[in-house]
Amino acid sequence: MKIQGFIIFSLLLGVAMITGCSKGDRFTVEGTVTAADGDTLYLEHRALGGVVLLDSVVLSRKGTFRFRQPAAANPEFYQLRLGDRSAAFAVDSSETLRVTAEGPDLYRSFRVSESPSNDLLRQVDQLVGKTTATISQLEEEHKTGAIDDLTYINRLDTALLDYKGMISKVILGNPAGAAAYYALFQKINSFLIFDPYTRQDYPMFGAVATSWNRYYPDTERTRHLYEFTMNALKVRRQQEQQAELLENAIPETGTGLPDILLPSVNGEKVTLSSLKGKVVLLDFTVYGADFSPKHNMDLNRIYERYRESGFEIYQVSFDSDEHFWKTAASNLPWITLRDPQSVNSRLLPMYNVRELPTAFIVNREGDVVVRVEAFEQLESELKKLL
Repeated sequence: MKIQGFIIFSLLLGVAMITGCSKGDRFTVEGTVTAADGDTLYLEHRALGGVVLLDSVVLSRKGTFRFRQPAAANPEFYQLRLGDRSAAFAVDSSETLRVTAEGPDLYRSFRVSESPSNDLLRQVDQLVGKTTATISQLEEEHKTGAIDDLTYINRLDTALLDYKGMISKVILGNPAGAAAYYALFQKINSFLIFDPYTRQDYPMFGAVATSWNRYYPDTERTRHLYEFTMNALKVRRQQEQQAELLENAIPETGTGLPDILLPSVNGEKVTLSSLKGKVVLLDFTVYGADFSPKHNMDLNRIYERYRESGFEIYQVSFDSDEHFWKTAASNLPWITLRDPQSVNSRLLPMYNVRELPTAFIVNREGDVVVRVEAFEQLESELKKLL
């Protein structure tokens, strides 16, 4: 009996998906926004190309409103806006959504009754907000010196992994749903939390892209997601193939100095020993730290002054977020690399790194000659070797 009931339900769901989005169908958003007498409530579409205004109404003292719009062939995203306050919601088909909210606190008070999809969207928003607050607190503790660099990176890693663990359940629970798509593209500090170019995060994009391509083929949002995901897979495979070719080609330094082989921003692996013949600043850092902008500006002044004399910077980042690192490092003129092991990197104990930034000067023969204790003395140390 249970199996038969499930089959009937599945058939009805399939019919609903086919007929619910047929040409001419419309969805309705209605409800009440209190404490907003005289304010204009806007209905806007969160389209791929940006936010598009669809309709508006001036609210009365009662705060009631009603909008009707054509339904899309796939789950689509909209928002209600009052001034600079907005609240997002999803529409699965031609349905009626009933909304309640308070004008002064639109985002936190926003509710869509009897809508499982929007309940999940709200759950995603809450988890993003919680993780953002955790990261902001870590940044503040790191800035004030309450925690050191490695503790900061370690806790940042933990916060992101905890978030991904919870959100993965939302995505894999129903990859064809609006919440799964919505969760993929959430950001913290303008950076995607899930990175499609990494092996760990790619399966989330693959699951949603495959499901949407199956249930909502030939729609703009599905095509965009599928092409975006397949391009990320292509780029990652090219990088992995290149890495495999270089994996067994790590040269020996011949000086007792532990060599380093890591991927640069463009995916190419560069060894420290390949810079023999130049005076090199081996700089261990993290771009997500508060010291990073000034640190790199100071290095840039020295680099521009001495690069023509055979000076090079080999900068190793321990940022846990690869996407953030790539964005921050893309405009730097020297060699920038990232250790994906972050705080678990073997390089930290190998070079006795206890705080970041830490740097060493390597002479033209490939020997470490100076551990930079104070960066204001860096230029004078370089002049002895250049």
